[in-house]
Amino acid sequence: MERLAALLLLQVTAASSFSHEIENVSLRQAVRKKSTQWIDSYQLDSLRPLQRTKRTWVITTIDVQEEDKGPFPKYAGQLFNNKSFNTSVKYLISGPGVNEPPEVGLFSIEDDENGHVYVHRTIDREKTSIFQIRFDIVYRKTGEPLDRPLFFKIKVKDINDNAPEFPKEEYSVTIRENHTKDEPVFQVTALDKDEGGTVNSQVSYSLSMQMPLPDGFTFNIDPTTGSIFPTGCLDYKTANSFTLLIKASDHGTPQLSSTATVNVAVEDANNHLPEFTRDHYLLQISAGQEHPSALRLQVEDKDSPNTPAWRAKYRVTEGNEKEQFTIETDPVTNEGILSIIKPLNYEDDSEVKLVISVANEEPFFLCKNGVVMMSSLESTNTTVNIMVLQSQRAPRFHPPILIVQKEDSMKPGRVFRRYPATYPGDVPNKIKYELAHDPDGWLSVDENSGVLTVAKEFDQESPYVNNSLYTIIVHAVDHGIPPQTATGTILLYLSDMNDHMPTLVAPSLDVCDKKEGTPLIIRAQSATVRSDSGPFTFELVEDSEDVKHNWKLGRNFGESVELLMLRSLPQGSYLVPLVIQDRQGFSMRQNQHVRLCFCPDGHTCKDSPLPQAAVTLGGAAIAIILLTFLLLLVSSILLCRFYTPGSKTKAIAPLQEGEQTLINYNEESRMALSQAKLDIMDHAALPPVPVEVREKAISEDDLYARYETFQVRHLDCMIQRVDKILGQKLYEQNSLEDYRATYEPHRYAEEGELGRSNSFCSVSIGGEDLPVDFLNTLGPKFSVLEEICEKRFPSLN
Repeated sequence: MERLAALLLLQVTAASSFSHEIENVSLRQAVRKKSTQWIDSYQLDSLRPLQRTKRTWVITTIDVQEEDKGPFPKYAGQLFNNKSFNTSVKYLISGPGVNEPPEVGLFSIEDDENGHVYVHRTIDREKTSIFQIRFDIVYRKTGEPLDRPLFFKIKVKDINDNAPEFPKEEYSVTIRENHTKDEPVFQVTALDKDEGGTVNSQVSYSLSMQMPLPDGFTFNIDPTTGSIFPTGCLDYKTANSFTLLIKASDHGTPQLSSTATVNVAVEDANNHLPEFTRDHYLLQISAGQEHPSALRLQVEDKDSPNTPAWRAKYRVTEGNEKEQFTIETDPVTNEGILSIIKPLNYEDDSEVKLVISVANEEPFFLCKNGVVMMSSLESTNTTVNIMVLQSQRAPRFHPPILIVQKEDSMKPGRVFRRYPATYPGDVPNKIKYELAHDPDGWLSVDENSGVLTVAKEFDQESPYVNNSLYTIIVHAVDHGIPPQTATGTILLYLSDMNDHMPTLVAPSLDVCDKKEGTPLIIRAQSATVRSDSGPFTFELVEDSEDVKHNWKLGRNFGESVELLMLRSLPQGSYLVPLVIQDRQGFSMRQNQHVRLCFCPDGHTCKDSPLPQAAVTLGGAAIAIILLTFLLLLVSSILLCRFYTPGSKTKAIAPLQEGEQTLINYNEESRMALSQAKLDIMDHAALPPVPVEVREKAISEDDLYARYETFQVRHLDCMIQRVDKILGQKLYEQNSLEDYRATYEPHRYAEEGELGRSNSFCSVSIGGEDLPVDFLNTLGPKFSVLEEICEKRFPSLN
């Protein structure tokens, strides 16, 4: 039997690798089954009292290093079991890395008789760091287990093949200017995938670069924790941001590292106190009256505008025991607005002294020896001495604060604004105006009228401009004893304030021809950010002669105003500049575009989508119609002159050719109509009858009949010509946008030039046949017509 078993073993050894693998698998399964019994027996033995047993398995160190480059297969170690002496055994290996994932086929026993273990390829420890391998020993002949199986952990030896890694390449953090150096700004953390607890995964941090480096100020980083600290006090004015390059390095060989960027933004904090621009103020007021916005107090603060470190808080600390005063902060200019809410009594309060303090919304801090310290000094003070005058009527500016936005038309020499002061009840009194505060000399004021004029270009870079705001103070001083002074404040914004300004509802209007004095209604609306800023005041900007002579403002209805034409204007487009001001003092110049046009239906301008005003015929159309009827009237008079019932002799008009003279409508002589010969009648009257023709008359009745026929025909022709002229002029009024362009003077023919005509309607009568004083005897109605023509067509004069 032994020989048969040896022969069988020899055949198995000589089999193909495939058969060998099948055998090993079968053998492993059989061994596992048997081993299970061994393990159960072992567990039962473990319940018995402990007894010292002799170790049977011996394993040399199995050395497996990651990223080993071979050559493969490479010897890793050896197994040995003491029970294998004098016995033909076979060593088996199984489990993860052998026939189970991960890394199937990584380990094997090439020499199963001696238990030599081999590794077959490179290992990545970061993927699998430990393999739990099972070792078995069996009788080579029977495959029966010779000893209990051994479970052994093969640990992959780590090398430093991974650098520390930050979760992000760039970080951003914002800190306050008053950040203390004991408080970390930020903490970075880098992870190393190498084996933990070794030098390969131990990380240290360092600051590789910092930008900028103001006055030696730096950040520090804790090399162990990665926490970043400032070394001293931050200064927003010097540097409001930093860029830090952080390096993370391990302690392995070779040493590996990586970097990350930390962007630190500094937010301004309150390290500058607000300071009053003046240490002392003097204010004169009238007794017995409330005075809203009686005084504006300006402060300077070097902190960032519109932040809690910059915004001012004002308080009356002394002199307001009777609670007669309030002070508020202007959210735009940061000024303090002092108001008198209870009237002062001259007998009791002829002089009042106020102490006003100002602080910021945010607590004040300071830096001392590189350490941030909160300060108890949080405010500065100023004094206001108020002189209470005996009750009498004093001038006032309306509004006391005028808010104006810079406009393109504000050039040197142009009117800036009319800002008059008035007395309550419009009591007349002489007032002298002066500029109390205009530090850069932008304006000049007429001391009698109060009209402000631009003196120089407005400079955005002026040192007196604060947040795009330039403040001007105007005084109006009366001639009373003692003289009283009204104070008006002008806030000139150099930036866009359109959202706060009142505007025109319809900046463009189409208007049918109107008579002079007929009002147009101009409407205003509140600013977009303030829904109810009316009622409004309107002012016509008379900065050109055309505006002065053509327009004026009528009644003010609060939300609208009347615009009156001072004379009849020809059709065309007109620009009417207006200043609109709301009750809060916001004032803005705007242009009202008015287009006078022809309205076929009497209400709507032709081809116009714009809003309409009421429509009537203009003066130009009336003048043309009257001139046309004048032609008809004079023609009729001349006809009557050449025919009188009962006369013995009739004038005969030759039916052939006649003299013809073209009309000179607008001669350059500039004579009045009453002084000129009626040249236009040369085109409309009957021709003169020569003496030779009269002597050749044979039959009076025959001649009368022929002349009567001629008269009827000539009258019809005149009616046709009048109708044609009237239709032509009305067409021009209707179709052409600019009437003035179509009614320029034209010279149709040289005066006195004769021509031939084939038209019966072109026959004329010489001007010498009319009486010299003909136009002077036409009556009062034609004098009115002459005045209209002189106004509408000055070139005829």
